[in-house]
Amino acid sequence: MTLTAPPALRTIRVTNTLASGRLPRGTAWMVLAGSLAVSVAFFALLAIAGATEGFTIVGAVFAGTVLFDIVLYVLSRIVEGGRRAVDRLVTSLVSTAFVIALLPLISLVWTVIVGGLGRLDVAFFTQSMRNIVGEGGGALHAIIGTLLITLMAAVISVPIGLLTSIYLVEYGRGPLAKAITFLVDVMTGIPSIVAGLFTFALFALILGPAVRNGFMGAIALSVLMIPVVVRSSEEILRLVPNELREASYALGVPKWLTILRIVLPTSLAGIVTGVMLAIARVIGETAPLLLVTGFTFSMNYNLFQDRMMTLPVFVYTQYTQAAGVHAQESIDRAWTAALTLILIVMALNLVGRLIAKIFAPKRGF
Repeated sequence: MTLTAPPALRTIRVTNTLASGRLPRGTAWMVLAGSLAVSVAFFALLAIAGATEGFTIVGAVFAGTVLFDIVLYVLSRIVEGGRRAVDRLVTSLVSTAFVIALLPLISLVWTVIVGGLGRLDVAFFTQSMRNIVGEGGGALHAIIGTLLITLMAAVISVPIGLLTSIYLVEYGRGPLAKAITFLVDVMTGIPSIVAGLFTFALFALILGPAVRNGFMGAIALSVLMIPVVVRSSEEILRLVPNELREASYALGVPKWLTILRIVLPTSLAGIVTGVMLAIARVIGETAPLLLVTGFTFSMNYNLFQDRMMTLPVFVYTQYTQAAGVHAQESIDRAWTAALTLILIVMALNLVGRLIAKIFAPKRGF
């Protein structure tokens, strides 16, 4: 017979996370935040004291992650023992390797933000560089030119690239499909300046060598954009299950309608993502646009007439013209234009992800 104590006399055991040999949940994140804060404060003090030329975000992030590895290992060693401490150390080292891989991107973004915030004002987005010498002016003409040329390049490239990928996946068999695949692979590695030279030579034969306009820039960008659209769309279309196609064929639906009503809606999210990646690939090109669209300081909304400015070319021209008394003003405009270009690419990617999420195939019942 077993005697049990009344419920009122039973001892309630309270489990202490530290006493049980486990660090509390969220300790790693708290240690990471504290390590980064200490590292940022240390590098800021060095910059204030004049020991360094300025605040180094890359050094601060790297030192913070290393400090995080050390502190987390020591805490885990004290509380959890050597075996779990080694496990945490290896996990944190993997995270540190990921952070190190991101350091160039962090440095790039930080440098552009620091250099571009000085001219990030209303005038920069509402004025052009017409009759501007020295301070003032803006990049409205370059922003409009970038958006118009990129939009026209997308209008040209997306139908061609998507139809090509549909042919390769749904119809392509034999030597022709292999030849198209080979040519697409070759076009993927074409330098951007070659696309510009091709476009310049093509239009020089038709309209003469002195012609420069935005439509030529759109053609040059489409040469670079089409293979990216083809490759990304082809891979997405191949992921559509064949069972969906077979079920449609079994109901008597013709192949073209199956592609239109089954295959494309199922893969729409991935196709949109691929198109956004292709746009991000070409929107920052400078060499072909400098060659075929030229540059101007005035507004131009017509793709088929006169020269047109774009943001990459605007950055290039402002930097190369940074000389004399007004050199700093040109450099500030160049940094702000680079920041604007990054913001445009970021906005396009966010829109693409939103569209992909909305049109992604719904799972479940």
